Amino acid sequence: MKQRLPIILIIFLCCQLSLTAQQETYTVTKAPFSSDKYDEYSPVFYKNGIVFSSNRGSGSFVDYSSSGGIGTFEICYIDTTKKITWRKSGLFSKSLKTPLNDGPVTFNKSGDTIYFSRNLQVEGKFSDLSTGRNKLGIFSAVLDGKNWTKIRELRFNNEWYNVTTPWLSPDGKKLYFASDKSGGYGGSDLYFSEWKGDYWGDPVNLGPVINTSGNEAYPFINSAGDLYFASDGHPGMGGKDIFFSRFADTTWLPIVHLNPPVNSEYDDFGIITDSLLNSGYFSSGRGKSNDIYHFRTNMPQIFYSDLQRENQYCFKFNEEGNIRIDNNLLRYEWNFGDGSKAAGQIAEHCFPGPGTYMVKLNLIDRNTGRELFTKLSYNLDLKDVEQPYINSPYAAIVGEELSFDGLRSNLPGYEILSYMWQFSKGERATGASVKHKFEEQGPQEVKLGLIIRQTGTGIISQRSVSKKISVFNTRQEATSYAAKVKESTPKVDIRDYDHAFINTLYSAENELTQDAVFLVELANTKTRLGINSATFKNIPLKYKVREIFLPDENSYSYVVDREMDLMATLPAYNDMISLGFKNTRIRTYPIKDPAEKEIYDLKQLFGVSADTYFDNNNRLTSNGYLLLDQIVRVLTKYPGAKFEIEVHTDNSWTPENNLNLSKWRAQLMVNYLINKGIDGKRLSGIGLGSVRPIASNYTEAGKKLNRRIDFTIVMQ
Repeated sequence: MKQRLPIILIIFLCCQLSLTAQQETYTVTKAPFSSDKYDEYSPVFYKNGIVFSSNRGSGSFVDYSSSGGIGTFEICYIDTTKKITWRKSGLFSKSLKTPLNDGPVTFNKSGDTIYFSRNLQVEGKFSDLSTGRNKLGIFSAVLDGKNWTKIRELRFNNEWYNVTTPWLSPDGKKLYFASDKSGGYGGSDLYFSEWKGDYWGDPVNLGPVINTSGNEAYPFINSAGDLYFASDGHPGMGGKDIFFSRFADTTWLPIVHLNPPVNSEYDDFGIITDSLLNSGYFSSGRGKSNDIYHFRTNMPQIFYSDLQRENQYCFKFNEEGNIRIDNNLLRYEWNFGDGSKAAGQIAEHCFPGPGTYMVKLNLIDRNTGRELFTKLSYNLDLKDVEQPYINSPYAAIVGEELSFDGLRSNLPGYEILSYMWQFSKGERATGASVKHKFEEQGPQEVKLGLIIRQTGTGIISQRSVSKKISVFNTRQEATSYAAKVKESTPKVDIRDYDHAFINTLYSAENELTQDAVFLVELANTKTRLGINSATFKNIPLKYKVREIFLPDENSYSYVVDREMDLMATLPAYNDMISLGFKNTRIRTYPIKDPAEKEIYDLKQLFGVSADTYFDNNNRLTSNGYLLLDQIVRVLTKYPGAKFEIEVHTDNSWTPENNLNLSKWRAQLMVNYLINKGIDGKRLSGIGLGSVRPIASNYTEAGKKLNRRIDFTIVMQ
């Protein structure tokens, strides 16, 4: 029959677990400082020993909360560095002793502050103290020499309900405790209070994952932040059992029942342990009285196992946008930075593994195979998922030995101390590499738990994963299943994969959203060459070399064409390549000069087609006058800006007539601007006729594109 504890010790725990392991998880022995005659419970590590609660010094006095003739409890201490017997323990401190119930306790990290449970009223007549109104509360005291002084009652104690079994988090920022206050989930619930700098905040319920309609108490938080507690409301082995949980993101993870023999059919509660549950103490009623037991872990219990994620190296690549290209002349080509390329705006690629790759999307000239323009480039940092990793096939054959290893586990910032394996039937193993036979067909589960140490803090904790293995009777079935698993793995877009980190180096689409044009660049130098440099002596007169200083690059760019459309730059680009300028490239140029930006906006609004601005009699149209009036406004606003008008035609007439027509139109527009008050020294009108087409003159659509007028703020 279970031992019953005083009301102050109501203990509570959880969860039924079926265990078929070949080896017991824990070895349990009774602590030598526990007695058969008295009760000892709730051990706490303190300096060279253990602080605990016991009724061994209570004599014949029976407290109101006791049952079965058990006396009141006091706070005791034993030095575990010396010979240990239960008779060696004694009163922890006379200054903390009261006539009623004292303990359990908890200490801060330095050991000079104690939080302890006791009855709210400890002075007066016994008849007044032993009523049901004299609830339990939590008090604090500080160490002054050998004495505990400045005993203070915590602000949330209350005569209507109990507040007891305190535990201070290792960082001293939260105080956990049990209370049967109203508003909980029933019985006694676990709460925490947060340190506000000079007082403890209002109690916060740990919520329904932890608390039940039964009783939860005796919280313990280790250095890794894991919670152990006692409950009689969660399914267990009977009475109060010990459970485990961990806070992740915004909630407590589902509770885990500690394996026997820590838990038993008797009341088990009040555990303390290191961060790995390697060894420690707990309280139990499995003997003649409630005693403290020591436990040692034989094979670590795997508490939580996330389903293993497979690292992905195969992805889809798709870069859509608004840049127009002629697919008859150009094609898309991905360069993945690992020696592989793929054609098409949409492509798929598998990388050899994690790493950093320079990915580019280029436009290639179909006729020459030359790289014309880089549309996109970025550094791709492809990482493995941060997790323990079970390296093994997904399919196995009944009775055949299968190899497993955890060598591909990826936990940056942690050192792996040990590997532990658990298989479907409870079989266990240790080591980085193990072998196992499955004796039954069907789905099986493998778990890998790692004991890890954080390199920065030294905190030791556990991380685990699980993996599903399908076991078949024949090799053909296993091989077929493995192939299906591989084929069914979907390829996600590289931008949607949470372990692909993209650092964009250049995006033409992004630049064009901020007002940009396409340039045909002959050279880009840190040292200024000048437009009259011998480097450019072979440039035909139909092209004008311009110099642009790029402050972001601290370089000089020398260009021969500037267009709002990418395809319009192709003829000039091909001309420069044929003239021997092998470093010619097409690039974007973000417009930053305010006058230039306003002219760019006008071109976007009115267009550049000469048909818009001149009628069949080569007179300005109403749109032409509207545009020129807006140009007057811009040039008046920016008196230092110089302006150039460049007129082109198709090949409908003779070259001489086309040239004369373009010069006439250019001069007509310049004259209008002069008549509107713009200084002629700021203006330049150029007619180039049909010598620089940007499209085919064999179609009417192409001819219309060639009949164009370019308006430019001259930046020199």
